[in-house]
Amino acid sequence: MAELMDVATLSDLPPGTCLSVEVSGVLIALFNVEGRIFATSNTCPHAGGPLGEGLLQGEVVECPWHGWRFNVRTGVRPENPQFAVPTYEVQIEGERIRVAVPLP
Repeated sequence: MAELMDVATLSDLPPGTCLSVEVSGVLIALFNVEGRIFATSNTCPHAGGPLGEGLLQGEVVECPWHGWRFNVRTGVRPENPQFAVPTYEVQIEGERIRVAVPLP
């Protein structure tokens, strides 16, 4: 079950950037890929690095800790599809970025 919640504004996330946010205890990474917003878990499955602080290149973010990469649209690691991070539904309402946050 998930609840749609405000997590940021479009001005917080210019094109080509990423952002780490915490909502109701859930760590979320936001990404702006050419004006389209995506959301994944902020936690890299390799060593727990913050994906929202990584380097975004197109649809792929590189974890700042050890370089593991994930497609922000699908959550899948391009080098090994056995690994993936959860992705979350995103809705834009005016300037607000809303994410379907999983409830604990």
